[in-house]
Amino acid sequence: MTLKPTHLDETGAAHMVDVGAKPATQRRAVAGGRITMSPAALDAIRGGNAPKGDVLSTARLAGIMGAKRTADLIPLCHPLALTRVGVDFEWLDDGIGVTATAATTGPTGVEMEALTAASVALLTLYDMAKALDRAMVVGDIRLLEKSGGRSGDWRAA
Repeated sequence: MTLKPTHLDETGAAHMVDVGAKPATQRRAVAGGRITMSPAALDAIRGGNAPKGDVLSTARLAGIMGAKRTADLIPLCHPLALTRVGVDFEWLDDGIGVTATAATTGPTGVEMEALTAASVALLTLYDMAKALDRAMVVGDIRLLEKSGGRSGDWRAA
C-alpha cells in the first residue's frame, strides 16, 4: 500500500490540507509522557519546596497554553477551536508522568494539540526544577488514544 503525502501538492510543495468539506465531528485525543529526576528534586516538587514555586500548577497552565498555540508552533497544523484541554500528573517512583487531553468539534483531529500540551507541560516541569536537577530526562511522549473523525477510534497498545 503506497500512501500519498497529504501535505504536499502535485509539485512537491508543502501546503495545508483543505478540511473545508469534512464534516465537523467530536474529536478527542490523549497524549502522555514522563520526566525522570533525582529523589531530591521529586521530593521538593512533591513537598511544594521547589525554588520557583508551584511546579505542577505552572506546568498545567503551560500545557494548556501550549495546546492553544499548536498551530503557531507546528507548520501546517490547522488552528482549532478547542473545547477542552486538561493536563494531569501522576507521581512515579523516579519522576512525574503527564497526561494531556484535548477535545474539539471540528473537521480535523486534536492529536497534535494533546501532544503539544504534554510536551510543553514536561518542558515546564524541567524548567521549574532545573535548579534541583539538571540531569532530568524528558521522554516517552506519545499519543495514547484518539477518537472521532473518519479513521475512528484508536488506542495505543
